[in-house]
Amino acid sequence: MAKRYRVGIIGCGIGRSHIVEGYATHKDKYEVACLCDLDEKRLNAVADEFNISKRTRSSDELMSMPDIDIIDICTPPAIHTSLILKALASGKHVVCEKPLTGSLAELDEVVAAEKIAKGSLMPIFQYRYGDGVQQARRIIESGLAGKPYVGTAETLWNRDATYYDNPWRGRWATELGGVLMTHAIHLHDMLTYLMGPVDRVFARTDTRVNAIEVEDCVSASLLMENGALVSLTSTLGSQEEISRLRLAFENVTFESNHAAYSPGDGPWRIIPANEEVGRKIEALVSEMAPVGRRFNGQMEAFYHALEKNEPPPVRTSDARRSLELVTAIYHSSDTNSDIRLPIGSDHPKYKSWRP
Repeated sequence: MAKRYRVGIIGCGIGRSHIVEGYATHKDKYEVACLCDLDEKRLNAVADEFNISKRTRSSDELMSMPDIDIIDICTPPAIHTSLILKALASGKHVVCEKPLTGSLAELDEVVAAEKIAKGSLMPIFQYRYGDGVQQARRIIESGLAGKPYVGTAETLWNRDATYYDNPWRGRWATELGGVLMTHAIHLHDMLTYLMGPVDRVFARTDTRVNAIEVEDCVSASLLMENGALVSLTSTLGSQEEISRLRLAFENVTFESNHAAYSPGDGPWRIIPANEEVGRKIEALVSEMAPVGRRFNGQMEAFYHALEKNEPPPVRTSDARRSLELVTAIYHSSDTNSDIRLPIGSDHPKYKSWRP
């Protein structure tokens, strides 16, 4: 009989979304057995909503529970690294929201800990899941798309002073970054998921929308390892919220849906170069089973990886690619220069991208 994994969640803000979309939709695979939050009112509200009797305000207490299989970390970003290291040391599997760590140096520390840990670590990148993005991935991997030409990734969202009326948001020490880190990071991951690694970055960042420490506007130009040219645009001052990815290949152009928080959902616009390519694409995607969206799809994929004793579907190497791009964008903006990836331990921002 397949195992049903018992989950302990730290942080009941985004943690509630993990329950609604990721765990409650897979009750045969997971049981949320304990919740942890410093805010007792929020802790009790979410625990009562989902009939979770076991609750604590201590992450150490949660990690010491022998019947918990998975620790799911949904706290503000600044404490992700310490919680990951503790959870791995406790022998648990670990799921962690973005950003996985606060620097590439911290990420390498996590990688070293993961290599000797009993459990596995899965970063959250839920935009990879949905019929639209998975169909595009399948077409590209099959070779049907052909040579990649250009791409655009737009994260045009809206956040005002009310959103930043919070003790940890908008501050380098606690949020670790702005629109690039907290909002656009998922769409940028979806971009590299489809287009591959980045070779060079030139970028500008600015704070134009809110009176905060961190950036809320970004423009970046990327040269991908495969030669494609990509532009990134992000802001928190858009009056209409959209997330949009458009990729032009030799034989097909893809355009995501424009849903701000679920651009991986289908249908995508898939525009073939001719009827023959269109027939081949139609035949290929017709064989694909539906893919769960966002947390639903990622948690299902994680379960199957655990059952097969395989690496998680999203890995620390994916988080490194994401955080190298973040680091390169900040460094390019600071120095007004073109930055080559990957970024090693000798880089000026290896230990921290924060000013």
